[in-house]
Amino acid sequence: MMPGLFDLDERYALLEKLGDPLPKLNRVVNWEAFRPLLARVYDKPRKSKAGRKPYDVVLMFKVLVIQHLYNLSDDQVEYQIRDRYSFCRFLGLKPEGRVPDAKTVWLFRERLKELDLVDELFCALMREIEAAGFVARQGQIVDASMVQAPRQRNSRQENEAIKEGKMPEGWEDKPHQLRQKDRDARWTKKHNKTFYGYKNHVSIDRKHKLVRHFEVTDASVHDSQVLDFLLDDTNTSADLWGDAAYRSKDREEALAALGYRSHIHTKGQANRPLNERQQVANRRRSKIRARVEHVFASQAAMGSQLVRTIGLDRARVKIALNNIVYNLRRWTYLQGITA
Repeated sequence: MMPGLFDLDERYALLEKLGDPLPKLNRVVNWEAFRPLLARVYDKPRKSKAGRKPYDVVLMFKVLVIQHLYNLSDDQVEYQIRDRYSFCRFLGLKPEGRVPDAKTVWLFRERLKELDLVDELFCALMREIEAAGFVARQGQIVDASMVQAPRQRNSRQENEAIKEGKMPEGWEDKPHQLRQKDRDARWTKKHNKTFYGYKNHVSIDRKHKLVRHFEVTDASVHDSQVLDFLLDDTNTSADLWGDAAYRSKDREEALAALGYRSHIHTKGQANRPLNERQQVANRRRSKIRARVEHVFASQAAMGSQLVRTIGLDRARVKIALNNIVYNLRRWTYLQGITA
């Protein structure tokens, strides 16, 4: 026996009271603002009018939001939408309605990759957030987090060829194996630990802890190489915080020439350790810089520290969607405390 309308309303009200974030997202976010961009996904002439119509593009975008919010695979998100009333309500689906299957979700995400739409979707979201009054304030903080990829079982010779941008010998003859090989991810070492995969470089504003700019690279790229892509000249303050990886004499001079007030950590040298004054200054900077660690911790709770895709382009889509979903959640929180 199907539950009645009042039974469902009662259940939804209880779920929201218990912390379901989805109704808040629907109240705060104008999903239709993304439709003009998303409409390009189906900008291909259909060969025939036969068959089912494609799923609504806004609905599919919201499916990806659910997927990243709850760290679900394509198969899992299909199952959970079929199983959970709260997901159906968020998507505007009736419990007995048609649900996108795992292949449809994968294909939609592939189209976002092919059209380079994730960056435009991120920018569209930031326009909505800023229009709601949450402009970048009190300076910016830059940092990067590791995003691990499945480790490849390659020989030393194969890895050397990949580093040189070449196709390892014999791979072209094994197309099924080649599809499972990630030739873009790289190894790096941080805090005496080795990582394989990519990096999510971000700039957040100190006031609201929203990701304002991001860049995705392989893990071997040094943080300082990406700083120019992260600088946010719309922030109301010229203050800039970052860890010692961003610091160099040339960089400090360049930032000053651009009008920034650098609070980047000072680096100690093997033969010249930091003096007491420098250590005190670094500790003071760390208290502010810790705000970006809160962002990464929140993303890690959504499973952002691992991608199971192959290649930089697909990793970029997944990481960009993690940044988008983080900002959506953060926006609903900020809207709640200012209401």
